[in-house]
Amino acid sequence: MTLLILSLIISSCTEKKEAENASPPNIILIVADDLGYGDISAANLANDVNTPNIDRIAESGIRFAQTYDNSPICNQSRIGIITGCYPQRLGSYWYSAKGLHDPKFKTIPELLKEQNYQSGYVGKTHYGEYDSDTTNRSFPLNHGFDYYFGHTSARKHYMNHKQEIEETFLISKKENNRKGQTLRQGPLWENKSKVDTIAYFTQLVGEKSRNFIQQNKDKNFFLQIAFNAAHNFTHQLPQEYLNKYNLKGYHDWNPAVEEYYDWYAKGRYPNNEEGRAHYLGQVHYMDKEIGLLLDLLEEQGLRENTLIFFISDNGGSTPIYANNKPLRGSKYLLYEGGIRVQMLVSYPKKYEKGKVYQNMVSAMDILPSICKEANIKIPDYIDGMDLTPLLKGVNDSLKHDVLVWDTGHELAVRKGPWKLRKSFNNSEAKYEMVELELGNFITNLNTDIGEKINLIKKEPVILGDLEKEYSVWKSKLEKGDNKK
Repeated sequence: MTLLILSLIISSCTEKKEAENASPPNIILIVADDLGYGDISAANLANDVNTPNIDRIAESGIRFAQTYDNSPICNQSRIGIITGCYPQRLGSYWYSAKGLHDPKFKTIPELLKEQNYQSGYVGKTHYGEYDSDTTNRSFPLNHGFDYYFGHTSARKHYMNHKQEIEETFLISKKENNRKGQTLRQGPLWENKSKVDTIAYFTQLVGEKSRNFIQQNKDKNFFLQIAFNAAHNFTHQLPQEYLNKYNLKGYHDWNPAVEEYYDWYAKGRYPNNEEGRAHYLGQVHYMDKEIGLLLDLLEEQGLRENTLIFFISDNGGSTPIYANNKPLRGSKYLLYEGGIRVQMLVSYPKKYEKGKVYQNMVSAMDILPSICKEANIKIPDYIDGMDLTPLLKGVNDSLKHDVLVWDTGHELAVRKGPWKLRKSFNNSEAKYEMVELELGNFITNLNTDIGEKINLIKKEPVILGDLEKEYSVWKSKLEKGDNKK
């Protein structure tokens, strides 16, 4: 009888453990905007950075120090994140892309519908050129999200979300070119209703995110949080921060006082002695909101069964004083500083804690990893890979063998330690106030992470191999094929 009871107890415990393991996690995907490679304190690359709450994610999980976004700009990389595919499959190479126009490429929330997840999107949504059409597939409610609060433009004022700013800009400039498109603000939306308010956007994002969790804590939920921080206009900060550090603030554009482009440039010109302090202020407030989010998860007993990803949409923007050291370059460029980011992944119930991996991984890997944990079949057309064997410590060698980038005026290929970069045109770089060296370059990143030494003449075999990899990649795109 004793043995029978013991057997039943063991069986019951085993079944309970299996049931717990089978329970899909809540999922939170946090995307920072233009965050520098060295601008989280867990990376220990900048003495002036303090991000204790982002560090909590790293400490409770894994930091990937060689994560690559699909692009050095936001709209392309965000397509790669939410579809698990190279954005070029959707025709996206640079800012003029049409976004998520092709329904063949399912998004994370669309796939999660299979398991009845409730999905919310809070923050910046930017998949291509500015579009205020709420019937467009790129609008979050039209590609799987049940709730949306945010903006669909490339950038947004941090403080003033009144439509009069956008309307005044349009009246004064009437530009529908590249410059006009990227400077446009667009409305703030809650679902399909426009919101007019005065509030600090980073705090709004945090508040709306916490509200979504509170409302859906008894369901499986997926929440994508896309902070505007630390995108320009970094010089727009709460007065309490400006007072504390004796900084100037330029909150809103006043057309009666100055031209829009003069106001716009205040936070971007070189040699701005307060530029780094403004930038770090935006990072500080983003970190604070992440801390409040983590606190809520712990208070509600949700943290153990919540899978969290944290990533930046591209490398830091040096015109707004982000720090990408020891990498060369910035947002807008295919140097490492434009495309390599820190990715943090935490799932206390299942994953290793406090680990750092140098494996070459991609933002495209987020979707298949989420599918795996949510017990959803991974689409066969995607380019990302399932990272869960690495996250669970089952396969420490898992990595991408080859990754490719193409912006239309630059291309790059990474294979092992070797990187090929070809730059054909630097007009975009000049426009964005960053420096781009034209030509063809081969770099060994194991020995030259700063991409200072061009080995193009010394490594003809490597050059030929990487050019072949690019040609194969391009051919597969044209055929609609992603088979390895």
